[in-house]
Amino acid sequence: MARGINKVILVGNLGNEPDIKYTQSGMTITNISLATSSKRKDREGNTQERTEWHRVKFFGKLGEIAAEYLHKGSQCYIEGAIRYDKFTGNDGQDRYVTEIIADQMHMLGGRGEGSSGITPQRRPAKVRNNDKAYAYAGDDFHDDAPPF
Repeated sequence: MARGINKVILVGNLGNEPDIKYTQSGMTITNISLATSSKRKDREGNTQERTEWHRVKFFGKLGEIAAEYLHKGSQCYIEGAIRYDKFTGNDGQDRYVTEIIADQMHMLGGRGEGSSGITPQRRPAKVRNNDKAYAYAGDDFHDDAPPF
């Protein structure tokens, strides 16, 4: 019997510069905010646009590459798994966060896209995270700040 499938595919644009952190063992954790948009027509025929914001987390080598090559406004394709976490805020209230744990990334768009104006000499087109260390990164990463 199958164990189930947890797969997310997103194509969108970064809403800010990547946020880079490191575990105590030195592993890179990069967080981005990715916007996806969809359009539809309402009953009156007017076009309605809706933008969703996704928290995406990269670990290890994939995190290093995301930190180096992704910038605000960059367009990218992400594959990963959705993860729901619960934590207690500084006020004692339970908080919930939904994140996409990326295991694959394709950088889209032309060279130098995004607000940084940086054009790398060698830009990888497709990156996979084969390092499964990210599955246990929570045990090694301690950050008192809420995840949002």
